[in-house]
Amino acid sequence: MNSISIIADVESDGERIDKYLSFIFPSTSRSYIQRAIESGNVSVNGKPVSKNYKLKTEDRVEYLPLEPVALTVEPQNIPLDIVFEDDDLLVVNKPKGMVVHPAPGNYENTLVNALMYHCKDSLSGINGVLRPGIVHRIDKNTSGLLIVAKNDFAHKGLAEQIKEHSFTREYRAVCIGHLKQDEGTVVAPIGRSTNDRKKMTVTDKNSKNAVTHYKVLKQLNGYDYLRLRLETGRTHQIRVHMAYLGHPLAGDDVYGKPRNAAEQRLCGQCLHAGLIGFVHPRSGEYVEFSSELPEYFTRFMKGL
Repeated sequence: MNSISIIADVESDGERIDKYLSFIFPSTSRSYIQRAIESGNVSVNGKPVSKNYKLKTEDRVEYLPLEPVALTVEPQNIPLDIVFEDDDLLVVNKPKGMVVHPAPGNYENTLVNALMYHCKDSLSGINGVLRPGIVHRIDKNTSGLLIVAKNDFAHKGLAEQIKEHSFTREYRAVCIGHLKQDEGTVVAPIGRSTNDRKKMTVTDKNSKNAVTHYKVLKQLNGYDYLRLRLETGRTHQIRVHMAYLGHPLAGDDVYGKPRNAAEQRLCGQCLHAGLIGFVHPRSGEYVEFSSELPEYFTRFMKGL
């Protein structure tokens, strides 16, 4: 596996190396990055560093992902809704309720299990053995499109676009209540909640800038049907921003509270990643893919 060379930019000045690399590779956990640092797989200007090293502008970071270890995750013959596939990547339409990658105590029936069966050994290894091919992710109870890298070349090119916020990502959602404006932009930094480490929140402490554009497509009975475009891609961004506006997503039992039986039957937020666009890392051409609203989404709206 080849090392990856990155030049730290002005915005990264003073940032910890482990935090920086986990931001550059958003699907890679901080603990994985820290293990790589402790193993000597990360150097700055040719010298090994500790995980709390603070970057300086123009630092040259060399990152060598850890060698894969024996994978305990088994391939499973789980049907995949593949929207596009070539030698470098796949675009997959993930169903609601499917976890993207395995985690301790949950090593079966994930998207990764299905990808390992479908792709065999053709998945990028940058994010380690539990997340082969995973460049970015969407929540378990969010449906829709995500990209999977088949090799490290594609993974690196896609990760750079994520860092630069050049992906086109459009979602459809249903929120509770009616927004005061039919169209607008939420600019509010997001960081981890100090009260509940499993939740994100709008905060100025240890946060990152987050921008969400929204448009009301239709007013329903007590709800709004929305189109949302992400300018940034923070964890739970749409869910956090809509709750911040006072209009959490229908069915969201983390950032809101299901109000009726119809929302409870959603088993999670009414949110679908319906469109994704990016520059293909091999051809250099911009490509865009879309998916129709899933049945759970249309059934909920018809009920209104």
